[in-house]
Amino acid sequence: MADGLVHASEEGTPQGSPLSPLLSNVMLDDPDWELERRGHRFVRFADDVRIYVRSERAGQRVMASITQYVEQRLKLRVNRQKSAVAPAVERPLLGFEFFRDKAGKVRVTVAPKALKRAQERIRQLTTRNWSVSMERRIKELNRFTVGWTAYFCFADTFLPFDGFDKWLRRRLRQVRWKEWKRSPTTLPEPPCARDLRPRCSLLGGLAEGVLACRRFLPLQRALPNAYWHKSLGLKGFLDPYRGFREC
Repeated sequence: MADGLVHASEEGTPQGSPLSPLLSNVMLDDPDWELERRGHRFVRFADDVRIYVRSERAGQRVMASITQYVEQRLKLRVNRQKSAVAPAVERPLLGFEFFRDKAGKVRVTVAPKALKRAQERIRQLTTRNWSVSMERRIKELNRFTVGWTAYFCFADTFLPFDGFDKWLRRRLRQVRWKEWKRSPTTLPEPPCARDLRPRCSLLGGLAEGVLACRRFLPLQRALPNAYWHKSLGLKGFLDPYRGFREC
């Protein structure tokens, strides 16, 4: 696309095309063999490569030699803005980030950028302006949460998944509270909500009512965790994470 107009591309592949990783594997097969011949530890996915050495000086030397090999032997261009020599814990890989625990062992967690993208997607699916049924909303949420968790289940800490679960339920309580406010008599509700619902409706008169209801204790009692997971079938993040870790 140029100047807002779509033009046919006569060379290269579109960004995100399924053909792009295949071509990367074909073109970068020789560097893989070269790195193995040199005895380096490395990992590569498509055109994203990480080479692990013992010191920064060795990293500078390897980066210069591999860059020269790729550009002169394969006639490819190395993106120097995205390439760097840095500790492994400072360079995320495919949405994952590394850290050291108290024992000094390297562990894996979800990178901040991946968490931010997941937050944006959850906001889209739990916006109060999306006029769909709760069943449809939860179906779309389950499709995202299970797929996202299946990819990031290699993380060694459950904290991101637990935090997303709590935040997701709070946002769904906001949605249900707004539905109650608009249709006070037609929506189904759990039996425990009948006595607490009038107190929840008092938030409607507050300027910060929507935000206040996120942590409003009567609303949490009216719509407990079991209501979302058992009654409505919300899968969330934490339960799929534990299931994938046990497999």
